[in-house]
Amino acid sequence: MTDKLFNSLEEAENFLKEQFGDGESFDVIVKHLFVKDLPVLCAYISGLVDSVVLTQLLSNMLPDEDIDIEDEKEYFEAIFNYQGRSEETKREAFLLSILSGQVSFVTKSGYGYVAEIRNYPGRSPEEPDNEKVIRGSRDGFIEGISQNTALIRRRIRNSNLRFELHKISEIGQTDVALAFIKGIANDEMLDKLRQRLGQIHHDGLTMADKSLEEWLFKQKFHPVPFVRYTERPDITAAHLLEGHVAIIVDTSPSVIVVPATVFHLLQHAEEYRQAPAVGTFVRFMRYFGAIMGLLLLPLWYLFATHGIFLPDALSFLGAKEKSHIPLLLQVLIGDVGIEFLRMAAIHTPSPLSTAMGLVAGVIIGQIAIDVGVFSPEVVLYTAVSAILTFIIPSYELSISIKLFRLVLLIMTGIWGVNGLFIGFFILFTYLCSLRPMQAPYLWPLIPFFPNAMLRVLVRFPMTADALRPYVVDSKQRKRS
Repeated sequence: MTDKLFNSLEEAENFLKEQFGDGESFDVIVKHLFVKDLPVLCAYISGLVDSVVLTQLLSNMLPDEDIDIEDEKEYFEAIFNYQGRSEETKREAFLLSILSGQVSFVTKSGYGYVAEIRNYPGRSPEEPDNEKVIRGSRDGFIEGISQNTALIRRRIRNSNLRFELHKISEIGQTDVALAFIKGIANDEMLDKLRQRLGQIHHDGLTMADKSLEEWLFKQKFHPVPFVRYTERPDITAAHLLEGHVAIIVDTSPSVIVVPATVFHLLQHAEEYRQAPAVGTFVRFMRYFGAIMGLLLLPLWYLFATHGIFLPDALSFLGAKEKSHIPLLLQVLIGDVGIEFLRMAAIHTPSPLSTAMGLVAGVIIGQIAIDVGVFSPEVVLYTAVSAILTFIIPSYELSISIKLFRLVLLIMTGIWGVNGLFIGFFILFTYLCSLRPMQAPYLWPLIPFFPNAMLRVLVRFPMTADALRPYVVDSKQRKRS
């Protein structure tokens, strides 16, 4: 039984040329080198390795004195004594190591080795645009999986922290890491994630974490997000300590946290960077804003068209100026128009986005009022509804709320007050029925857990004793 990878250097070279082509890719480097007196074949991807480290290794691996070793394998291992070196005995793993950015060596007799000298192109950690805080760390995840695991490891210095690596997809071979704390995370949940990862048979995860979410959780046409995305290492570390599992996908600056409920999607790091009373106030404001972002426009339209439901104190509600366009159509155009404005701002270069927003939001809006297309009240309430959805930390959830708001608005316009209540009942029932990763989506409201619900509403001091959330089903409910 031999542990040779190839029978000769010629066979190794032919294998690499067969896989990569003979000179067909400029970034694939295949060279004949010498390790002292031993001829070797070196292969790597030029854009994925640290060329400076590689040059230093090849220049400094000669010993001061000759080494009298006759065995070729011992000879190479004695001279190339690099801490990141490992031996490969399977050609598939050897080829994948090259594609992953490692440097490969094949000795004269066909022994194969790889050296960990990866240096992926990427940016430095910086504060995420979507999760900014007034006080707190300014580092965030980037597109490199190794750097992202290091950012988490820096915050949790515990030997039980695990990063379990998987290769996903048939062609892309994307690196995906399951991050969890052994002894705290639920084993059944981990087994289910491993099983689903093994069931993914696809060309590649081109959209990184979003593609993986749809494969893992069978999202199909559900509009709500089943996971929490975060670009902050401190948020990820806090969830891991609670018993959650984080999924890190190479090339993605976002990390997936599971299981997640709707209340996880409404939390923000700023609540824990302020005093408990202030954090509680901010949390209440965010919950109230999210509910009003869903209901404000349908309720206003109902009151504006059915004045019988209005008490005298709210008699000012409703459109005071007439328009040639029906009120329902005005509201729909205004709500969808703001979404067009958001999309235009995303695709507009940064120096022009401010000017574009002023032109679209102020000039066009004012002209639309002056010519009688919109009534002033419609512009006001659609703008307020848009602002309320912007306060939701989860971008995916805010888009879902906009979609639900449009459905409620249409049902209210068709069936009046009955349409509003029926639509809200269907929406509430739908959310109650969702159980991604067997975790109720509205937990701890449905099913109702009083103590857990109190902690969702109130930001308790860090010194207050708290069990790990029941929804993660941790093996150690009590914190250390």
